[in-house]
Parts: sequence; structure tokens; C-alpha cells
Amino acid sequence: MFLVFNKQKIYTYLVSIITVVLLFCVASTFNNNRNETVSTSSMNQKLLPIYNVQTQEKKVAFTMNCAWNDDDIDSILKTLQENNVKITFFMVGDWIEKFPDSVKKIYKAGHEIASHSDTHPHVNQLSYEQNVEELEKSNQKIEQITGKKTKLYRPPYGEYNNTVVQAAQDKGYFCIQWNLDTLDYTGITRRRNMEKIRK
Repeated sequence: MFLVFNKQKIYTYLVSIITVVLLFCVASTFNNNRNETVSTSSMNQKLLPIYNVQTQEKKVAFTMNCAWNDDDIDSILKTLQENNVKITFFMVGDWIEKFPDSVKKIYKAGHEIASHSDTHPHVNQLSYEQNVEELEKSNQKIEQITGKKTKLYRPPYGEYNNTVVQAAQDKGYFCIQWNLDTLDYTGITRRRNMEKIRK
């Protein structure tokens, strides 16, 4: 059996083969670009701290940051005890050094102690290594007084970015934020709050 090819058939076969090869190349390029986009977007995904935890229980988590002074610790502990409430105190390492007796009081009263960094810097401006150092140093100070390591970390000023959250996660910490702020540090009082609500 003989196959006879004329010019027209040869051109038709060549065009068909070239078309199939081109379609294959286009499809392959599209899939590669799609995979790169998915990979890049997952790498650029914004890491988030924990703002709240879903639960069926009727519970709320109270937290307090200790960064400046300890003038009101006794009255705070008294109020918490009178209402049978336990909370988490996020402490700065510098604060722990200045007020070790207050740390002991808080711990002995059965409250949870967690990290609020070592020096209260703007952590978004720090490198990964500096963020780790802030965490580890504050945790060492907590452990020296309580004998326990913490796994909770609240970045100062509520600031965070992927570097901050990743540094915490890599070292086994849960990055904790808040979803309601009392604004007590602004000098606001209950009376001023009620006046604003009435207006």
C-alpha cells in the first residue's frame, strides 16, 4: 500500500500539527501562570491574630495590658475577687522588672499572665529576629517569677503584620488582639461614657 501526499495534504497536516502544538503550549502556559498566581497569593496572604473564639458557652474573655504603672493593681485585684472573675494580664517585660511584687500578687490571685513584648516597641517596624527577641525576653521574665511559660502574646499598640504574627506562631505563641476596647487609657469615665450615649 502506498500513501500519496500532494502539496495540499502536506500543508493541511502541517497546519494541523502546528495548531495542536500551539494549543498545547498556550494551555501549558496558562496553567503555569495560574499555579504561580495561586502560590504567590497564598504567600502574600495577610496573617491575622485571634480577635475572638467561637463557642456555644456564654463566656467573655477579659484582658488587661500592664505597661505603665501599678498604682491601681490592688483595687483591680480586689474588684476581680469580689466578682469572682479571672482575667489575662498581658505584661511588658520592663513592667515585670519594675513591679515584680505586683506580678506575684496577680499570679497568686489565680490570673493568667501573658506577654505584651519586652520593651513595648512598634513591632511593625522590627525585623523577624527582633520580634522573636521581644517575645522570648518577656517570656523569660514571666517564667522567672511564675515558673511557667506563656503561649499568649499581645503585640503593643495592637500593631501587627505578617512578620509579627509569623514570629509569634513560629515560636509557639498565639497572637491575641481584642474586639472591644474600654478606652480607659484615654481618661474616659463611666459618667463621660453615659453622657456621650445620651447625646
